[in-house]
Amino acid sequence: MNAVHREPDFENILKVLRCEKPSRPTLFEFFMNDVVYREAAGEPPAERTPLNTVRYLAKAYAACGYDYVNAQGCTLSFNPKIQERKNTVSLNGRVCIADWESFERFQWPDPASFDFSVLKEAAPFLPGNMKIMLSGPGGVLENVIDLVGYDNLCYLIFDEPELVAAVFEKVGSILAAYYEQGAQYDSVGIIMSNDDWGFNTQTMLSPEDLRKYVFPWHKKIVESAHKNGKPAVLHSCGNPEEIMEDIICDMKFDGKHSYEDNIISVEEAYRRWGGRIAILGGIDVDFLIRSECGVITERCRKMLELAQEKGGYALGSGNSIPEYIPNEKYFAMTAAVADS
Repeated sequence: MNAVHREPDFENILKVLRCEKPSRPTLFEFFMNDVVYREAAGEPPAERTPLNTVRYLAKAYAACGYDYVNAQGCTLSFNPKIQERKNTVSLNGRVCIADWESFERFQWPDPASFDFSVLKEAAPFLPGNMKIMLSGPGGVLENVIDLVGYDNLCYLIFDEPELVAAVFEKVGSILAAYYEQGAQYDSVGIIMSNDDWGFNTQTMLSPEDLRKYVFPWHKKIVESAHKNGKPAVLHSCGNPEEIMEDIICDMKFDGKHSYEDNIISVEEAYRRWGGRIAILGGIDVDFLIRSECGVITERCRKMLELAQEKGGYALGSGNSIPEYIPNEKYFAMTAAVADS
């Protein structure tokens, strides 16, 4: 294994999220995959309890050079049909709410029942100065689409705007409560709001509808993070051109993750927005798959050089590390921080 092998120090990623220069080149990833985890940390525990899972992932993230570990705080799930998800899935395939009748009978998760004990129990097992990045079970828009269906949502915005507002109110308030509760734990260092908002060319809903239905809830999530002294990171795929000012100035996220070369390269994103918001990851997944290891490492070195003076950048993929990215290409990316 060609992992980075260094003691986790959360202060490095914290400096990145403050748009400062960390003491050493820093890595950021939403998640990797079981093949990487096994190579980094050995076989997973036979009993996959929430605590065992966090302990195992913390070991893997530390072995790969990260200063935090990504984890969810509890087993919150909105849509029972979500378990049917495979590698690709229709955005219209798990509809639970189609009208007021189905909305009224839907069994909504109760924030009072959330069990965040894993965030307390995991603290003694985090290696070095590692913290948890608390991510969610999907985001506000993602969960509404899972419940309503994307096509149906587009129609309902015009036909039943009150119903749309009610669904967003339910989902948004539950997720806001999830992050409000989770942000209070000392083991949590970063709040990650993961919610895909766009396609390659535009947002999934109009910017106006995003501002009406989606963004106010993310603003509350960021406020909860900041109230508890934690930075807030947005992971969101798609073209952010029309909403980047909302992300930076209105919702006030500290970092933005997920970039694709065919939308905007991470190098260009850093030139445009670096210093105003931390730029995280961005080495395009397609580039990682298609490129030779030496080419990958060289691009990563140049990206680190671009951010060397100003800071506010952590190296990683444009989205995540799925299993179809060979391990050697993933490690060719992370090797750039060891060489810098």
